[in-house]
Amino acid sequence: MCACKSLFRVDRLLKLTNTYVKSKPDNYFQGLYSNKKLSLDLRIGGVKDKLSTMDRRKRTIGTPVWKPVCTQASSLEEPVVKDVGVESEIGSQMQDVNESMIEVKDATVSPKALEDDIEDEASKENPVLSAAKHSLSVEVGASVIQFVRGKDGSTKEKIEKETGVQIILPSSKQEDAIIIEGTSAVSVAKASKEIQHIINEAVKNPSLDYSHFVSLPLAIHPELVAKLFNFQNSILGISDANAGENLEGNSNGDGSEGDAQDEHLDKGSAVAVELKVANDMESVKVDVRGIPLVSYAPKEPKDSKSSSLSDLRIEKSIFIKPKTFHLTVLMLKLWNKERVNLATEVLKSISPKVMDALDNRPLFVRLKGLDCMRGSLDKARVVYAPVEEIGSENRLSRACQVIIDAFVEAGLVLERDIRHEFKLHATVMNAKHRKRRKNQKVKSDFFNACGIFKQFGSEEWGEYLIREAHLSQRFKYDENGYYHCCASIPFPENMQVD
Repeated sequence: MCACKSLFRVDRLLKLTNTYVKSKPDNYFQGLYSNKKLSLDLRIGGVKDKLSTMDRRKRTIGTPVWKPVCTQASSLEEPVVKDVGVESEIGSQMQDVNESMIEVKDATVSPKALEDDIEDEASKENPVLSAAKHSLSVEVGASVIQFVRGKDGSTKEKIEKETGVQIILPSSKQEDAIIIEGTSAVSVAKASKEIQHIINEAVKNPSLDYSHFVSLPLAIHPELVAKLFNFQNSILGISDANAGENLEGNSNGDGSEGDAQDEHLDKGSAVAVELKVANDMESVKVDVRGIPLVSYAPKEPKDSKSSSLSDLRIEKSIFIKPKTFHLTVLMLKLWNKERVNLATEVLKSISPKVMDALDNRPLFVRLKGLDCMRGSLDKARVVYAPVEEIGSENRLSRACQVIIDAFVEAGLVLERDIRHEFKLHATVMNAKHRKRRKNQKVKSDFFNACGIFKQFGSEEWGEYLIREAHLSQRFKYDENGYYHCCASIPFPENMQVD
């Protein structure tokens, strides 16, 4: 080993992470001290000194003294070399650093041993944390994340403080997974258990709305959709027959009756008016015998209709969209993909049983009149069209019960919904759908349906074939305007001939 009769002192600031000591690039010191005829080559895993060509000759010198200085890092930035001092034979020396040093005297220092000593000394003052991190992804669904977060993040912070983990919530509504990170599997599992408990309580909370339902689509029948548009137009005072399709936000349509009448007058025969003046002192005589007489109905006050509807608490938003018209079999709260997939499998698996319940024969229903599900007529909440099975064989009731029992057995139905009596219905108005201002809270909403029942209480909606059952997702729609279909099973459309 080549020796050098110089005192080499390095004050080097090392940055520490949980598991390693990071040093500067290999060529950091090369060229910095060429005037001292000394070059250094630092590599991760060891320190190696290279003497220049002039110093490669064998010389007898004193024992070298190494004094590397390690200072503790306070951040995770790149390592920084603060001072490097070199003492030569002629006594040149840089300023000493008043910090604790690790000295190795009268010994041969290997590069590996030097690095180990530096790392051990640093670890005495700053214990190295374990690099192992435990992470768990919990799929909860966007609808229940608000309950995990809590008001102003209070619930999330409480769990983090009690378990010592970090909870990362989704940054967008398209994501539905919560990430739990911790230093031990026990703490992560404890936090996951707390989150699951919060979700279970949230599902029972009425403020968490139903996300899916089993439906029997009726909007597949265009004639029924047209009747529903006319029903809404009549109540809302929309006289244009083509305006029904504009209830969902479009304002395009044919001209109004007023425009058509103006066009008719423009195409009528011209009227000649003759003015004759006898002299300047007499008045003008006008022959108006050719002018047709036109009578106009007295105009209704502009806001009378809207004022009347407002008093009755009736507005467009409480009507069911005709293109989503259906029979409701079962309401569900499926707050994550796992439960949606399970519900899909359940529905598809019972298709043969449903067919058997229907005796493999087509099923027709009749819709007639209106009924009020909640409240009195003057304080109605839900108005629906009663459903009657044609043939009175209870095949539809049996098929629906097969569906309900399967979902209950799979644990997808809330206990309070299990206790409710099954009542097949086709909702036409629901006060719960009323559009509200942001943060506006209404304890109980209703509307006055007395006039509606007087006019449509005995309405004949028609007879229609039930073609299939859907697992439908609320608040999401397919191209045909109906609720998004997660899964479906067919109903018989043709008579089975043995």
